[in-house]
Amino acid sequence: MTAAQAIAYLRSPLAIRARCEAIYEAGLAGTLEHFRIQPEALPAVVDEVVRVTRERYPELRIPVYGRINQFGAERVAALDARLGDDRARGWIELVVVSVLLDAGAGEQWTYRDGDHSIGGSEGLAVASLRAFEAGVFSSDPARPLGVDAGALASLDHARLAAALQSSGQNLLPGMVGRINVLRALGAALVRTPTYFPGGRPGGLLDYFRSIAPHQLPAAELLTTLVEGLSPIWPGGVVIEGQDLGDVGRHRAAGGSGPSEGLVPFHGQSQWLAYSLLEPLERAGLPIAQPEALTGLAEDRHGGLFVDLGVLVPKHARARAISHPPRSELIVEWRALTVALLDRVATSVRERLGASPLQMPLACVLEGGTWAAGRAVAGRLRPGGAPPIRIEADGTS
Repeated sequence: MTAAQAIAYLRSPLAIRARCEAIYEAGLAGTLEHFRIQPEALPAVVDEVVRVTRERYPELRIPVYGRINQFGAERVAALDARLGDDRARGWIELVVVSVLLDAGAGEQWTYRDGDHSIGGSEGLAVASLRAFEAGVFSSDPARPLGVDAGALASLDHARLAAALQSSGQNLLPGMVGRINVLRALGAALVRTPTYFPGGRPGGLLDYFRSIAPHQLPAAELLTTLVEGLSPIWPGGVVIEGQDLGDVGRHRAAGGSGPSEGLVPFHGQSQWLAYSLLEPLERAGLPIAQPEALTGLAEDRHGGLFVDLGVLVPKHARARAISHPPRSELIVEWRALTVALLDRVATSVRERLGASPLQMPLACVLEGGTWAAGRAVAGRLRPGGAPPIRIEADGTS
């Protein structure tokens, strides 16, 4: 495999599944360093996901997993009316910055919106929406409801902190990482005009229409986002000068040549891909083969498997300390999570009498696995913290 072939492969959802499956098989063989797999505990996970799904969506009318769901229906309706005729590009631009800001919020930070105090990922969602409405990400006074390269490149730390209500008494971790990611996004918008014509995230709509005017394959959506956004993630794996983004290393990952031992996740790029499905389809660009995307290897999903005994840490330090995002323990946990989410999705569909077409993975995640992970964590620990802690740097 040449370097160019390795780069293309590692940017594909096929590579995510293949490398995560390799680590899962090693886990079943008992050769992993950090976790033991107990498949017999998986039915308890399925029971919890089915229970939470029926509770949240009694008629099983489950929306696709995505950022827009976290804004709240009333806020979405109000902003939709303000965006007017260019609402498709407006939603794309909001979703892009909102997802990129969606790195761990910590256990203490909350966002105050009117009479509501909101923490976690939902709090970051509402905070980013309000910042978007206030014109924080636009340098064009005539178009405050937008995002452009100039505003991002010159984004002031104090202004972003104020918009996110981060202060000494309400500290949002990773603020430096968050602002650096948005500034790097501004540079990426300029550097890759093919994907972002006009220097705006909304230019993605024009690019996708140019390459797939009738139907956009989900794998192409993800690959475009990974290629366009990978350079904004600091400290990642690089092959011949090409930043690969959210890619880890693990001895059980397999592969050969330049890709040997590398495990792609592209977590926020996939979260962004899922979050763009709705605005792209509303703009008349349906997504083909959404099942090509994988489950997201983040701590709510992964925590569900640890808390319910499917993944058992082999050593006490797994729970005792916080771990760097690219440590082998975290890479192992994330890879096993991706593989297990596919298995849970199959069983949940069987229990609910739905086909993959009726209930794609995106609906199982929304229904679903993320909410179940949070619910179980809330029952087991004050504040609902995940069972294993990842050091928050505002970028993952």
